[in-house]
Amino acid sequence: MKHLAAYLLLGLAGNTSPSSEDIKEVLSSVGIEAEEERLTLLLKELEGKDMNELISQGTEKLASVPSGGVGGGSAAPASAPAAGGAAPAAEAEAAPAAKEEEKEESDEDMGFGLFD
Repeated sequence: MKHLAAYLLLGLAGNTSPSSEDIKEVLSSVGIEAEEERLTLLLKELEGKDMNELISQGTEKLASVPSGGVGGGSAAPASAPAAGGAAPAAEAEAAPAAKEEEKEESDEDMGFGLFD
């Protein structure tokens, strides 16, 4: 992804056919070391292709990918109110915190990183 991002940045800057050295320069400017094998493969795959056409084809493909949520789990059943009413209030305060933690954990690692 980092190589592709650098390639696209160069394209936006007007360089319609970025070289390996151009991409390495962009990456090194932000402290990232280019991986020669991946860079070579990327340039081989993109050789002779129009960047705008590739972006529009990718957009079409992404439009067909389902991106909606499944809806999540059902809400916990409401408990009978206690005599003092303090227990349900304590449970209500703990429930949102548990849901936030669960959400954070699920978003934490999706099998790839931003610069992989």
